[in-house]
Order: sequence, then C-alpha cells, then structure tokens
Amino acid sequence: MRRVKVGVVGVGSLGKSHARIYSELPEAELVGVCDVDAARAEAMAREYGTKAFADMDELAEHVEALSVVVPTDRHHEVGLRLLDRGIHLLVEKPIAASAAEAEALVARAQERKAILQVGHVERFNPVLSFLDGLARPPRFIEAHRLAPYPPPRPGLPPRGTEVSVVLDLMIHDIEVILHLVRAPVREIRAVGVPVLSPTEDIANVRLEFENGCVANITASRISPDRMRKIRVFLEDTYISLDYQNQAGELFRKSSGGISREEIPIEKGEPLALELRSFLGCVLRRDRPVVSGEHAAEALKLAVAITRRIREGSP
Repeated sequence: MRRVKVGVVGVGSLGKSHARIYSELPEAELVGVCDVDAARAEAMAREYGTKAFADMDELAEHVEALSVVVPTDRHHEVGLRLLDRGIHLLVEKPIAASAAEAEALVARAQERKAILQVGHVERFNPVLSFLDGLARPPRFIEAHRLAPYPPPRPGLPPRGTEVSVVLDLMIHDIEVILHLVRAPVREIRAVGVPVLSPTEDIANVRLEFENGCVANITASRISPDRMRKIRVFLEDTYISLDYQNQAGELFRKSSGGISREEIPIEKGEPLALELRSFLGCVLRRDRPVVSGEHAAEALKLAVAITRRIREGSP
C-alpha cells in the first residue's frame, strides 16, 4: 500500500488528535506538523515521531495532504493558500465562517482538482450507520448537543467561541439532518442567546422541510454535562441514538403496544474512521463522505439560522 505523505496545520486539542491518529495509520506517513505556537509544535513532533515546521508553506512543500485544524475564522485564508499548491485538504468543521468563504474554497478545490473534505466527524460515528439504511424518510427528528464552556487559552478566546454555537456545535446535527432528510428547508424558527461569548452560547431551532419532515435541534456550550443524542421518528418506528456512548435503541409499534430492542453497534473512534476515509479518497481520488459542497450547504443553513436568531423568529 502506498502511504500518503500527510501533515497537520494546527496542533491544539483537536489537531493533536489528528497527529496522533496519522502517526498510527499504516496508510499515512506523518511528515510533520506546524502551529503558531512553535513550542507546542515541537512538543507534538517529539511525541508523534515527526518534524515541526516553522510554517504551513514549508510543510506544504513536503506533503500531498493536510489536516487544517485552525480557528474557523482562518479556514478561508489557510485553505486557499494550501489549495493553490494543489494540496488535498481535510478542513475541520465548519468549512468556513461565511457562505461566501465556503463557496470560494469549494471553487478553488475544483479549479485545482484537489480533494476537499470537511470534518463533520459524526458522519463517521458508528451509530449513524444504522440510519444510513433507512428505507423511508424521517417524519420528525430531535437532536440535542450539550457541552461545557471551553477552557480559557492564553491570548486567545476559548476554542470555538469565535463563532456562534450554531456554527460551533449545532452544525454537526444540521449536516446529519440534511443528509437524512434530503429535501429543501421550507421554514426556520430559531432562538438563541449569548451568555459568556459575544455570540450565541445556547440555541434552539425548528426546521420544516418541503417533504413534511420537522427537525428540532438544541445546542449549548454552557451546560455542566455533555450530551450528543438524536432521535429519528418514522411512520411506525423511532430510533434513539447516543453518539457519545455509541449506543442505540429501536422502538416499534406492535400489536402489544411498543416493542423495544437494543441496536447492535460495532464501536470505533469516529475521528480515526474519518481520517482513514480521507486518506482513502487521496489514494483513490474518491469523493469524500462529507465533501466541501455538502459542508457548504450545511454552513449556508447554519448562517441562515443565526440570521433568523438575530432578526427574531416570525
């Protein structure tokens, strides 16, 4: 098997995991890492047996693919510079801070014939494989994604708070729901408030789709506890999935009322599955599971939701 020469731009809490996994995958050769914090890059390079580069342009000279794990407001600038070099990219979610920036990244990737995958990692969570086999479209979806407020960082805002919780956390569920429903959104109702950040820290959204499906989504980054769950209701069945614990239950209408059964799930590390899929796309020139185009659609809806929050729902 040919090994993909790969690197990581940004080795903070999430980028560190990218570096660790690449160093373990047989189809990857972790050429190096870089970070605005040179000392951190050196430490990560020592830990994962690779090289720390002074900047991403120098790193890009030695790789064919990169994970971009920098703050969202830098995705556009960093992504364009690397795509101009013909580098295949996995950009962490959301793809960019605005729909226009996302469209520019997608267009540049197409122009340079480079793979652009976006890190919507829940699509690689083993619990979702059960939903991919649904024969009928959902009628109602309910998703909850709660997390504690991110810890402080010297000289920087807490991770993710450069954007609304809608773009930071809820966008995971937005992308999954668009994948499941596969119909245009007819109406958006949304509320949200900032608590500790300049933008929304908690939000609730109700989406109505043209095929009749309704989705209710709640996201918070000021919760004392963590929760990542989705429930999908069909005509005579509903499925309850726990992303965090990789567990699920299936409820069916039966002659005796409602039957309940556990869904068999083969557990795995979603990020490792995502990075392995990305490397496979580079090797075979396949279309990513979450392409730049699909991520841009999710971002466009997320931006519309934040706009509706700030304008006030009808």
